[in-house]
Formats: sequence, structure tokens, C-alpha cells
Amino acid sequence: MTSRTRERDLVDTFVTLSDTLVADYDVVDLVQVLVDRTATIFRAASVGLLLADPDGTVEVLASTDERAQLIELIQLRANAGPCMECYRSGEPVEVPDVLLAGPEREELRTAMVSLDLRAVHSVPMHLREQTIGSLNLFHSDPGPLDPDDLAVVQALADVATIGILHQRALVESDTVRTQLQRALDSRIVIEQAKGAVAYAHDLRVDEAFDRIRSYARANRLQISAVAQRIVAFELEV
Repeated sequence: MTSRTRERDLVDTFVTLSDTLVADYDVVDLVQVLVDRTATIFRAASVGLLLADPDGTVEVLASTDERAQLIELIQLRANAGPCMECYRSGEPVEVPDVLLAGPEREELRTAMVSLDLRAVHSVPMHLREQTIGSLNLFHSDPGPLDPDDLAVVQALADVATIGILHQRALVESDTVRTQLQRALDSRIVIEQAKGAVAYAHDLRVDEAFDRIRSYARANRLQISAVAQRIVAFELEV
């Protein structure tokens, strides 16, 4: 990727994320844009996003592929790992080379190596003192993330966080709870729809999601609404 192309992609991504501040939006689509663009711009092998519900239960809300989702789920099950540490501390956490990590990373190391991943770079999804999740980059090659790149990743995460909470939700806690819970609840239906489409068309799960997402965009519908119709056998995509 040339520096000019990278700069253009960054501008486009910031504009897309900023649109959520002034218009109606789909939270699921918002975070998928975030992980997809982050992977492309920063040449990550996989990217995942953890989001906590209002009661503090953390779940995987978006990922670029099944590798990222698996690594995130392993950390959720263990309630440990750099992505969870990032969420709890509200600070960036990096593991430049999982092969050199301590014994407490043994399960993570085994899983990542089996998936040809070597490094993790996590930034918090936070606004002021409130942390709602973490954005996590997984690289195939070891090494730290450039400090300037890390700052930009954090800026993208910050803009997305504002979009998730929304300006009205900053002063209306009930709105915050409703938006986040709706996003997390819709994830279950979307996973079911992905499985149905993947089975029906003999696709990978990520390909099935792309198909659902493309249909939603083409018809100006929310991804969750399309997923609900698929699960109810009211729609084929």
C-alpha cells in the first residue's frame, strides 16, 4: 500500500466513522467497518473487537475472520490475555512476540502459533473515564507497532466509541444501555444468519457475513434486520 493510498484510506475511514455522530447508523456495521479498515490500513492479519454490555459482560462484537474471533474467545473464557487486560486497564497493551511472552500467556501462545499469528496490539475503546471494550490487532510477524500507528489506531477506536455511545447517550444513561444491549443481542441473530447462509451456499462464515452485509447496504437495511428475516426463513440472500 502506497503512502498516498494509506492516507486516503485513513481519511475515508475517519469520515465514515464520524458520520455516525450526525446520522442514524447500524452499530454492527460501524464496528465491522472499523475492524476491516484497521486490518487493511495497518496490515494486520486479523482484527477483533471486544465490547462490554452495561453489566460488564464482555463479548466479541466484530472480527475480520474466524482467527480473530477464536483468539478473542479464548481470552474471554480465561478472563485473561492482552485484549482483556486492555479493556480492564483502559490502556494499550502489546505483546510484540508471543513466543517470548511469559508462562501466563501459554494458552494464548499455543493458539496464536497454530493460527500463524505472532503479535497482539490492543487499544481501549474508551471515552473519558468510561471503557467499553478493546480493538485488537493480530499480526503474523513479530514486532511492536509503530508509535505513530498506535496513536492513529487509538484515534480510530475513540471515534468509533463516540459513535457507539452517541452524543445523546452521553447524558442519557438509559440510551447507552439500550444501544449497547441491542448491539450485543443482535450479534446472536447475526451469527445464526451467517451459519444459515454459509450452509445454504457452501460458503465460509466470513463470506456469508459479507453477503448479508452487502444485501443490507444495497437495500438500505440494518444488518440485524436482514439477519432476523433470514433466521425467520423470510429472506434468502
